[in-house]
Amino acid sequence: MSPVYTSRKIGAPHTLEHRIYIEKDGQPISPFHDLPLYANDSQTVLNMIVEVPRWTNAKMEISKEETLNPIKQDTKKGKLRYVRNCFPHKGYLWNYGAFPQTWEDPNTVHPETKAKGDNDPLDVCEIGELVAKPGEVKQVKVLGVMALLDEEETDWKVIVIDVNDPLAPKLNDIEDVERHLPGLLRATNEWFRIYKIPDGKPENQFAFSGECKNKKYAMDVIRECAEAWDRLIVGKTPKGDIALTNTTVSNSPDRVEPSSVNVPKGENHSPAPIDPSIDKWFFISGAPTQ
Repeated sequence: MSPVYTSRKIGAPHTLEHRIYIEKDGQPISPFHDLPLYANDSQTVLNMIVEVPRWTNAKMEISKEETLNPIKQDTKKGKLRYVRNCFPHKGYLWNYGAFPQTWEDPNTVHPETKAKGDNDPLDVCEIGELVAKPGEVKQVKVLGVMALLDEEETDWKVIVIDVNDPLAPKLNDIEDVERHLPGLLRATNEWFRIYKIPDGKPENQFAFSGECKNKKYAMDVIRECAEAWDRLIVGKTPKGDIALTNTTVSNSPDRVEPSSVNVPKGENHSPAPIDPSIDKWFFISGAPTQ
């Protein structure tokens, strides 16, 4: 029997108190450290933890600093963060999330991007047709990767598709995406380039002139980030503010018994109202700057 992953919600969505804990067979686990990266023995199918459903605006992410790394809404200066709608896009273009047991090491400069890692799990854009839920664990296959350069850090964006999506059998590498979903990669590049402009920030830049690298390149990036996580979880790399508490990694000094972790009981609150200004559309003109 494959494990059943569920989510335990605390507090109302769109509030500072909201948390989504991930459970395996009813027992809370860390989606950063306990969820396995690979979902099959041949390492062709990977587990992805969904943080942000497509077409939504709340900037949800794994909390690196909290015990068992629940998903919460990011904040800035004590206020909840939302991405703006940059015409013609509404919220995020894909189901957005992360690969477990990966880490972009801020102590290492990538030889091709010439920038250090961003200290986060690897970001994932799932391009299937179903809108996911926060905290959902999807089995996906890798198609390619873009290298965003965000404030002088390498911030990889891995393009994947749910293995159960009707198009999945036809999508096996990055050129298949353009063939079957024309315009999606171009829109993805544009979205990452401009999404911070409404908040007064400059355009984001890309390595490789914005080109989306192929599946082989993406799998190499994933392996490198998995190895970086391995060093982190066993204490070979300084952890900084990252909470490493886990229940399954046998050689980790931060492993604990599942029964010792105190996670509040689940709650089922209706979402708090969102400021109507979040639905505003921003019209951003101009071709990419070279």
